Amino acid sequence: MKKKIITISSLLIGIFGFCQTDIYFKYDEAGSQRYRGPDANGKQAQTNGLPTEVDTVIPQTTAYEEEFFSQIRFYPVPVDRLLTIEWSELTNELISSVSLYQHSTINWKFKQNNIPDLGMQIKIDMTGYYPGVYILHFELKDGRTMSKSIIKN
Repeated sequence: MKKKIITISSLLIGIFGFCQTDIYFKYDEAGSQRYRGPDANGKQAQTNGLPTEVDTVIPQTTAYEEEFFSQIRFYPVPVDRLLTIEWSELTNELISSVSLYQHSTINWKFKQNNIPDLGMQIKIDMTGYYPGVYILHFELKDGRTMSKSIIKN
């Protein structure tokens, strides 16, 4: 009898004493989790009055990328054998290196530092590369990077 009482009392303590509580989640505009806990007010978004990254970074980056790539020519696209990349003198002052890698891998297929002997032009022989999507990666002298996708037939 004593064993039954201990078993029933521990069962009741387990059921009523350790009930599961509701957990609320709060996410920011980028989808990152900012709050997790039992507070129901956690479901409401809090604003601290600061501008979000989405408002400040994306329009500036997009405008700068459009201006940067308007001064660069890639041809022919899609590439069959030889990819030619040409850029203006203004862009030549910005570019530190040009690289190419396949979208599905992380291995660099081509990498060239920008030196005065290039004459603001690079030709990449892509005859031995597999068909697919390649990323053309420009590293700028101030540390920023710009990327453009290229298709090879």
